[in-house]
Amino acid sequence: MGMEVCCTLGMLEKQQAEELKKADLTAYNHNLDTSREYYPNIITTRSYDERLETLQYVREAGISVCSGGIIGLGEAEEDRVGLLHTLATLPTHPESVPINALVPVKGTPLQDQKHVEIWEMIRMIATARIVMPKAMVRLSAGRVRFSMPEQALCFLAGANSIFTGEKLLTTPNNDFDADQLMFKILGLNPKAPRFSGAEEEAEGALEPERCEDAVSN
Repeated sequence: MGMEVCCTLGMLEKQQAEELKKADLTAYNHNLDTSREYYPNIITTRSYDERLETLQYVREAGISVCSGGIIGLGEAEEDRVGLLHTLATLPTHPESVPINALVPVKGTPLQDQKHVEIWEMIRMIATARIVMPKAMVRLSAGRVRFSMPEQALCFLAGANSIFTGEKLLTTPNNDFDADQLMFKILGLNPKAPRFSGAEEEAEGALEPERCEDAVSN
């Protein structure tokens, strides 16, 4: 279909990563979520090292790595630094680094968490851009709460990609048409999808995929 495919399937074993590569998977999303120190306060079913091991298997299989985290979990600023430090000191930087802001969901343990302020998001994005200069830094979950001017500041701080579409895994998101209007107003041009080999030469520039748009000014 001429599409890039990115999967979020949880923990992987080495053989599973290799099979996904054989199936022509483009990228694999597996967030670290927070710092190693704060991680046990949020997740107890899998260890931090197991997450890093999955990223290693994905990388060794030759699949692009998409890995970032969530702010607003109750962590300290040091934990946000710790998350980015871990990502930035991997043997190879992730090609994609989603920066998510927690969207408190009623009925969950974090339902009463304070909403992330725009300046917190901007600082996180700017730091990610500095320490991982070639990564696609994605303005991700929680964006629906931010106004167009606030999102513009995120782009100026270094975000060069978004997840677009009416719904993410568990939370609402900005719809595609609204994002296209924002791009037009801000003068941002969506990049065409990447292809490999002959497909790229034959197809040329195509419309951006809706799941994750990369932008440039």
